[in-house]
Amino acid sequence: MTTHPSIEHHPDLAEMRTRFERVTTTPRAQAVEALALITGIYLAASPWIAGFGILIPLAINNLIVGLAYCLCMGGLGSAYERTHAMAWTAVALGAWTIIAPWAIAGEMDATRAVVSNVIAGAVALCLGLAMAAMAGRRGETRV
Repeated sequence: MTTHPSIEHHPDLAEMRTRFERVTTTPRAQAVEALALITGIYLAASPWIAGFGILIPLAINNLIVGLAYCLCMGGLGSAYERTHAMAWTAVALGAWTIIAPWAIAGEMDATRAVVSNVIAGAVALCLGLAMAAMAGRRGETRV
């Protein structure tokens, strides 16, 4: 009978954890995470900041998506080795934010709702892509 050592002691796993730790300590990763949190907070509050709070379905959507975005991107800094795939969820939330004014509210004349969602969605999408791209870097710690 053979016994197998725990996966926790596998050399590849230790190397991967070290690489992910290096990624999250770079100023670039910390800036992306900070900007993502600000974007999520803005998205959650945007109906009242931009003045389209009367569009109740879109306001509720932005509140939920903004909070979900904060949760997705906020966990990346502290536990990147386990949560880096969540960056792809942030990309999907950014894409949804762009199309939400038409998908939820249909035809509307609230230009500021469309502009706010398209800009916030594009920023959210780009920040999610930036965070997802950091996972693919092999041993890079450049700033």
